[in-house]
Amino acid sequence: MQFDRKKLSDNQLINLYKQILLPRLIEEKMLILLRQNKISKWFSGIGQEAISVGSTAALETDEYILPMHRNLGVFTTRDIPLNRLFSQFQGKMQGFTKGRDRSFHFGTNDYNIVGMISHLGPQLGVADGIALANKLVKDQKATLVFSGDGGSSEGDFHEALNVAAVWDLPVIFMIENNGYGLSTPSDEQFKFKNFVDKGPGYGMEAIKVDGNNILDVYHAVAKAAEKMRKNPKPILIEAITFRMRGHEEASGTKYVPQELFDNWAKKDPVENYEKYLLNEKIISDSDIEAWKADIKKQINEGLKLANEDLYPEISTEQQLHDIYAESKVEIIEASKNKTTKRYVDAISDGLKQSLEKYPELVVMGQDVADYGGVFKITEGFIDQFGKDRIRNTPLCESAIVGIGLGMSIKKQKSVIEMQFADFVTCGFNQIVNNLAKSHYRWGQNADVVVRMPTGAGVAAGPFHSQSNEAWFFHTPGLKIVFPSNPLEAKGLLNAAIADPNPVMFFEHKGLYRSLSEEVSDDYYITEIGKARVINEGTDITIITYGMAVHWAKEAMNDLGDISVELVDLRTLLPWDKETVKESVNKTGKVLICNEDCLTGSISGEIAAWISENCFEALDAPVMREGSLDTPVPFNADLEKNFLPKERIKEKLKKLAEY
Repeated sequence: MQFDRKKLSDNQLINLYKQILLPRLIEEKMLILLRQNKISKWFSGIGQEAISVGSTAALETDEYILPMHRNLGVFTTRDIPLNRLFSQFQGKMQGFTKGRDRSFHFGTNDYNIVGMISHLGPQLGVADGIALANKLVKDQKATLVFSGDGGSSEGDFHEALNVAAVWDLPVIFMIENNGYGLSTPSDEQFKFKNFVDKGPGYGMEAIKVDGNNILDVYHAVAKAAEKMRKNPKPILIEAITFRMRGHEEASGTKYVPQELFDNWAKKDPVENYEKYLLNEKIISDSDIEAWKADIKKQINEGLKLANEDLYPEISTEQQLHDIYAESKVEIIEASKNKTTKRYVDAISDGLKQSLEKYPELVVMGQDVADYGGVFKITEGFIDQFGKDRIRNTPLCESAIVGIGLGMSIKKQKSVIEMQFADFVTCGFNQIVNNLAKSHYRWGQNADVVVRMPTGAGVAAGPFHSQSNEAWFFHTPGLKIVFPSNPLEAKGLLNAAIADPNPVMFFEHKGLYRSLSEEVSDDYYITEIGKARVINEGTDITIITYGMAVHWAKEAMNDLGDISVELVDLRTLLPWDKETVKESVNKTGKVLICNEDCLTGSISGEIAAWISENCFEALDAPVMREGSLDTPVPFNADLEKNFLPKERIKEKLKKLAEY
C-alpha cells in the first residue's frame, strides 16, 4: 500500500494515526462487552476505519456528516465524549437518545452529526436538505453522507443523487463499497462494476479511492470539499474496502470465501498506516505503545462513567411529552378587514403571508414555480419570492421530504406540496420514520408542512382521489390538519407553518373552487388541536371533518325538529377529546362520518374512545359512516355510490329513530 502525504505535516500524520487507532481499540473492547452481554448489538467497522476517520478529519468541524452503522470513526474523530457514546450503546441517559434508540441511530447538532435510521437511504435526502440550507444562506460548507454498496439499491439513493445534481448541492456522497449487502455479494446487487460509472449518468463528478488508505481518503475528501465550497456541486466518492466481520456480530461470516479475508487482512488500514509511519521514522514503537496505553485508559474511564450512568426512568408522561417539540405558536385573531375568498385563494393567501413572515421558509413541489402548481396555489409566487424559495422539484418525493428534515436541522422551514395526496406513498418512509420520530429519538424537530390535495368527487379515479389521512393517524409525532372551509384553511395553514413539528395538511380538491366565504385579508392563526362546534344541538352529535362537514350540514336539514350538534374536528392528530366528550354528554347519540373508506378509518378510533369514555351518557350505539371499502372508481355514478353522502343521511335518520 502506497501512502502519499502531500503537504501534511508530521503532526497531522500522527493525529490521523491516533484518530484511526481509537475506533479500532474501542471496537476490540466492544466485542468483549458484547460477549459479556453488556451491550446488545454491534456493527463492526473493523477494516473500514480509514474511510470514517479520513473523511471526518478532512472536513471542517462545523460541516455536517451523516454516517452509517459502520462509521464509529466519524463519532470519535469529532471528539464526542466516550462516556456519552458508551452510554448511548447501553441505552442510558447520558447517551443521545435517552435510551430510545441504539448504537449510531442518533444525531447531535453539537458535533454536526446526523445518524442513520435502519431504512438504508433516507439520510441521503437529509444531507441534500442540509446542503440546500447552506447554499440558500450562502454558507460555504460541504456536507458528507455515507452509503454502503447494498444501500445504493434503494430508491432513495437515486433520488438524492438526482436532486443534488439538478440543484447543484454541495454534497459528498461517500460510497463504502465493501462487496456485500449483509450476505448478498455485489454481483447480486447490481450489474455495473464500479460506482464511479454512475456519476456521469447523474451529471456529477465521481472519484474512486482506496478505502483502506487513510491518506487517499483524506486527500480526496479535502479536495472535494474545497472545490464545492467555492463552486457548489455534488461529488461521488467510491471507497473500495472490505468488511472483516459480519454485518453484525450475530450474523457471522460463513458466506464469505476465506481467501477474501486472507487478501484483505493484508490491507488492514490501521496496520498498514502504522507501518508507513514507522518506516518514515515519524513514529516509534515506544510511541505506539504509549498511545495505545493512553487510549485504553480513556476507554476504561469512559466505560466507568457510562456504567455509573442511569437507565431511563420509566415515565409515561415524559415519553408522551417528548413526541412533539414544544410549540409556542401565538394565536392571532382574524381581523375584520375581509374579502370573499375561495378555499383555494385562502390557502394561497396564507402561504404567501407565511413566506413574507418567515424569510427562512421554502416551498417545494412538482411544478410549483412558473406553472404555479396544478391547482395554481403558488401562481405568481416566483415573481415575489424567486426560484430559490419556490422550488420546482424532480419527481423524487422521498428525497424532497428528506430535504425538509435536513433544512430543519439548519433551522429553516419548508412546505412540501404533494401534487396529489395519493403520491405521498413515494415519500411515506421519510414521513413516518424520519420526520415523525426525529424529535422523540434525538430532540431534532422536523419543521415541515406537507400539503396534501385530497379527496374524491371530481371523477379523477383511484390514484388522484384517495382520502389517506388515516395512514398517518397511527403515527406518533405527526400532526394532521384538515380544514373544511376557507376561513380556517388560511388560519390553520399559517398555524401549521408556524408550528415546529411535522404537519400533514389536507386540502379537499372538491372545495378548492366550489366554496367561498368572507376571509380576513391579514395574517392570522387558528389554533391546531381544537375542534369547532359549527351548530349546537341537544339530540344528536355528528363528528366529522373536511368535505363530510358539508354533507352533514345537508343531512341535518332533512331531520325536521331533531336538534343536531355538528362538531368539525379540524385537527385529526392530536384530536380534541374535550369538545367531543362535552358534545356526547349533552346529546347521548353520536354519528361519526368521514370520506375515507370505513374500515380502518379515523372514525373507528373516535368511536372506540367514546364507547370507553362516554358509555354512561350514550342512549344509542355509536354509529359510523364512510366510503365503501373499495378503491375510488373513475365513473361518476360509481364514484357517487362509493362516497357516503347519501348513506350519511340514512344513518342519521336511523340514529334519530333509535
